[in-house]
Formats: sequence, C-alpha cells, structure tokens
Amino acid sequence: MFVQTNPRPNLTRSGVGVVKSSTWDVGTPERQRAAVEVIAKAWESRDWPHEGLLSYSVCTGEDGRSLLHYSQWTDAGAYLTFVREGRDDRNAEIDAGVPGIERLALRTYELYRSTPLGEGAGRVPGSVVIVDVEFDGPDPERQRDWTDSVFEALGTDPHPHPGGISGHFHVSTDGTRVLNYAEWESAEAHIEALSGAGQGVGSPTAQWQKVWDYPGVTGGGVQRYAPALSFSAGA
Repeated sequence: MFVQTNPRPNLTRSGVGVVKSSTWDVGTPERQRAAVEVIAKAWESRDWPHEGLLSYSVCTGEDGRSLLHYSQWTDAGAYLTFVREGRDDRNAEIDAGVPGIERLALRTYELYRSTPLGEGAGRVPGSVVIVDVEFDGPDPERQRDWTDSVFEALGTDPHPHPGGISGHFHVSTDGTRVLNYAEWESAEAHIEALSGAGQGVGSPTAQWQKVWDYPGVTGGGVQRYAPALSFSAGA
C-alpha cells in the first residue's frame, strides 16, 4: 500500500477502534516548519506501514513550537505492532532532521460523539481547536455524561457562532479525560466566539453553565492548531 495525502482526516470514518493523540514540542517556529517537512518526507518515502493504521495527521500549534499528532487505528493491537515493526525508522529520520524533539504525553481515546456545528457540511477548516478536559479520577460514565451535557448546551444555544464547523468528542480509555477535536473556519472565528458573553464559545445559558460548573473537572485547556499533514493508505 502506498501513502495517500489528504486535505484532512475523516474523523468519523468507519472501522476506527482507537485514536492516538500526542504533542511534540520542537521549540521554535523555524523548527516547527522543518519538522513538518521532515515528517512528510519520512512518511511519503515509505510504504504505508500497517493495514491497521487508518490515518495519520499532524497539525501545527499556534504557539509556534508544538505539533499535534492524531492517528486512527482499527484497534490497540495494530498500534503495538506498528511500534514494534514500523515506527523506529521513521522517528530516526525525523530526529536526524530536527534533533532534540520533546515528545509529550501520548494518550489513547475512543470517539464517542460527533456533531456538525452550524452549516458545517462542505466547509474547509482553517483551524483545529483541541479542548482537553481532565477529571479527578477514572469514571467512564462521567466522561460521557459531561460530553452529553455539552451536546445539550450546543443544541439549545440561541446564538451559536457561525464559524464552528464540527466537534468530535473522544473519551480516553483510562476514564480520566475528554478530548474535543473541533474544526473551525479560522482561528479568528474561534477567538471571536471566545469573546462573547459566556465563559467559552457558548452563550450564557443554564445548559452551558452546567458544563462550566461540572463537578470533578480538575484541568485541561484549549489550544489552537492549523492543519498541516494528513495521510492514509492508498490502494
């Protein structure tokens, strides 16, 4: 199988069992650009590494130093096989091109719910907003209840910002986190949404207040990225 380059990952594609998400800190905007170039070369110059890997995507952080890695797998076993058989040569080429990359937390998720935002269909995202929510302990039921509360707030919001395209809510397999991979028309649209009357991108409604005051949330954050690379297997 050869490597196929795509404009963006298909976040709701069938057959995805687990998602791996991690960030790299490369230090500077110059090294960030160089890392994207060497990642592209390392992947495009080799065959697709494993049939259980469905897609691999990279986004560049607005901070000028971070890279978001997002990959879709049929199951956890496929990822472990890739680690044993196909990851080291790619990483060695990347590290030779950009030495000193700091690889931060790698976490495993399952996609729980997705939704288009506004007139989402057909619009191309200029910005990816990662919303990371951490709870005070493992509780799969709580992960899903918090996410369901967000969907209720989105569905009852009287003034949703038109710049939102989609939201894809993932629950970590250890029961402690929720990750929303949200697509927006632009970073400016997301910044404008944050400047509204609510505490986030939502309106000041009772449903959003329930989300903002949800018990047991101990951490997390919001980070904006720009789509950079997305690969999948070609026939």
